[in-house]
Amino acid sequence: MLMRGKLSVALGCCLLLVLAGCKKRETPQPVPKASEKSNQAQIDVCGLLTKDEIEAIQGSPIKETKSSARSDTAFRVSQCFYTATEFSRSVSLAVMQRDPGRPATGSPKDFWKERFGRYSDENERDRVKEETEGKEEKEESVPPKKIDGIGDEAFWASNRFGGVLYILKGDAFISISLGGTDDEETKLNKSKALAQKALQRL
Repeated sequence: MLMRGKLSVALGCCLLLVLAGCKKRETPQPVPKASEKSNQAQIDVCGLLTKDEIEAIQGSPIKETKSSARSDTAFRVSQCFYTATEFSRSVSLAVMQRDPGRPATGSPKDFWKERFGRYSDENERDRVKEETEGKEEKEESVPPKKIDGIGDEAFWASNRFGGVLYILKGDAFISISLGGTDDEETKLNKSKALAQKALQRL
């Protein structure tokens, strides 16, 4: 009887160890699911604008599109480069979204507030402009310009090539920049026209 009791205890201990081992093996399984969810959320960024739409605005045939994507600590950046036959008229479109496969404290909307929040108010924008006028770099001395009537909020950031249009929509935002010899105002208007089309498909 004593031997049987010891044997039962030993078998019970072995069974507990086996079950514990099984539980440990089961724990990593949710990781692929998160990865699958992340892949499902990835958008076809090159599908947000058609070649015909870009050709009609830029006046040069689009010979190819190239997409790329990367994730950082806060969100996923998906980008498409539309290569024009006249290369200088190529277009770049990027979409910043929360990455469901990477839980993080930040989000595209948080980044937006940090980057553009102080320029939302016109008086604050003028104050920032006065503070930065003494800086040597022109790009740093020109604060982003608020653009009304597109997305939840939009800003035009001037640079030596013309500028980049940023548009917030929900908890994601897009950026679009155009090449070519057009003046800044023309590039802004063209960017707005293309952005409106991209936002409808986002």
